[in-house]
Amino acid sequence: MVGVIVFASCSDSETYADQKKKERSAINQYIADHHINVISEKTFFAQDSTTDVSKNQYVLFESSGVYMQIVRKGCGEKIKDGETVTVLCRFSEFNILTDTLQLTNNVGAFSYMPDKMSVTNTSGTFTGAFSTASNGSLMYTAYGSTSVPGGWLEPFSYINVGRPQNEGDEIAKVNLIVPHSQGQTYATQGVYPCMYEITYERGI
Repeated sequence: MVGVIVFASCSDSETYADQKKKERSAINQYIADHHINVISEKTFFAQDSTTDVSKNQYVLFESSGVYMQIVRKGCGEKIKDGETVTVLCRFSEFNILTDTLQLTNNVGAFSYMPDKMSVTNTSGTFTGAFSTASNGSLMYTAYGSTSVPGGWLEPFSYINVGRPQNEGDEIAKVNLIVPHSQGQTYATQGVYPCMYEITYERGI
């Protein structure tokens, strides 16, 4: 239903600490299996806030635990301080714990429906809300929350959010490894990490 394939579950005897340990192990295994080169924030900033895709670099943000790879910085410009922007996203969500594609609007019946969210920049802190319209957000439809996961908001300090105007213009694209604490409602409750492939485009 609405593209949701499987959710992680946990035993009643499993403590929160056990669940976090299992999550950490799953993230580490995913990084090893996919030959991800984790770089520090210091290295990331020294590279002009970019990740070298040819080296499969992901930057780890220590404060949130989110790993980010910028595939494309995107056309246009960043969301300005004090500005609220409609952002359209296409994404695929993979449950790292169960190694499954969990939700996507890139294929099938949902390909016509980019997720729509309203994003505000307040002195460098980004907040967002998904649209509740019937054709506005697969994330809202699946998880019943308008809150945009913190992991989805992490890239906005570093990417441009525009609309292609000229030949060669491309919208921003990132890959994210998002721990449960920065994830959607079900991930937070189930204590499981997700990997996302997301594009960001400025809405009209």
